[in-house]
Amino acid sequence: MSEYQYYEFLAIDRPLDDREQAEVRSLSTRARITATSFVNEYHWGNFKGDPHQLMERFYDAHLYVANWGTHHVMFRLPGDLLDPDVVEEYCVGDGASAWVTGEYIVLDFTSEDHAGEFDFDYDPESLLSGIVGVRAELAAGDLRPLYLAWLAAYGTWERDEDVFDREADADPEPPVPPGLGTLSAAQRAFADFLRLDGDLLAIAAEASPPLAETADGRDDLAAWVADPPTIEKDRFLARVMLGEGVRVRMELRRRHRGDAAPAVPGPARRTVADLLDAAARRRAERERRVSRQRAAEEADRERAHALTRERRLDRLAEEGDGAWSRVDALIATRKPADYDAAVTLLTDLRALAERENLDDVFDARLDALRRAHIRKPSLMERFDRAGL
Repeated sequence: MSEYQYYEFLAIDRPLDDREQAEVRSLSTRARITATSFVNEYHWGNFKGDPHQLMERFYDAHLYVANWGTHHVMFRLPGDLLDPDVVEEYCVGDGASAWVTGEYIVLDFTSEDHAGEFDFDYDPESLLSGIVGVRAELAAGDLRPLYLAWLAAYGTWERDEDVFDREADADPEPPVPPGLGTLSAAQRAFADFLRLDGDLLAIAAEASPPLAETADGRDDLAAWVADPPTIEKDRFLARVMLGEGVRVRMELRRRHRGDAAPAVPGPARRTVADLLDAAARRRAERERRVSRQRAAEEADRERAHALTRERRLDRLAEEGDGAWSRVDALIATRKPADYDAAVTLLTDLRALAERENLDDVFDARLDALRRAHIRKPSLMERFDRAGL
């Protein structure tokens, strides 16, 4: 299996100018490059650029996948919209990390699964578009993506027991954000990309309060927008006209979210061991339920099959010697399909004989039938396969 690597970058807040595009183009002559995106695939060789440096200088989102099991995504946000000290609480090893560069903070999330198949069951080009919405959610103050990344990082322990030391069992979870039980579409795609186990997420969500209702209706937003002083709104409008519309929108959403959300005390923090052990118990119980359900369904199918078979044998009993006449007629055609039908009918006649304790009678008639058609090898082969 040949190797495959996929790189994608997005410039969301500000498009690249011609000089910046030329600089990026020098790193890859085959990439599809526009003012807002960079996409390239490699079936051999490697990308000459450094994704971390490209994120620091040009781009706001980056996604990388390789067919040996690596999933990697990064987001760059303005530092005044996401507190680095808050982010630090959700960082863990190589799975979830962050660094500050100038006025930005860059978030870096990785999932590895080297035991997987070397094939994709998805289109890499569709991944980032489904995930990138979490960047705006983070900028608006929604910390669920950070918690999902932290949880997915420790969830790797369930696939690779050497990824963390046992001392990490006692690590406490970071603050649990509300709404883990009702993820957005982008958050669900993000969790799937990081291979976050569904049972582990369900256990974590038990301590997550419901997401507070926010006033997002047109009238409610209009009333909220009317509150800030005119001079402040004028500054926002000027920034929009200067090309900072995306940044202004994120700032306003963050402010509105903070004003609308009531203060809710956080739940008691659990340890990594608490979460992983509870997820293992939940998974085992779910698998037992599925096993019991499958066993019950199989028993129902067997009962239905037995009932159908008994009814079929009842009809054969009523038919009497007529059934044997049908066997003779089917064999007489010398057609393979009729041979198969004759064998099926004989199998039912044998079951009827066993039910009515007439095995000797059936054996005698079958023996006579075999002697009469001993020169039909195709038929004899079918008889032998059926145990007749």
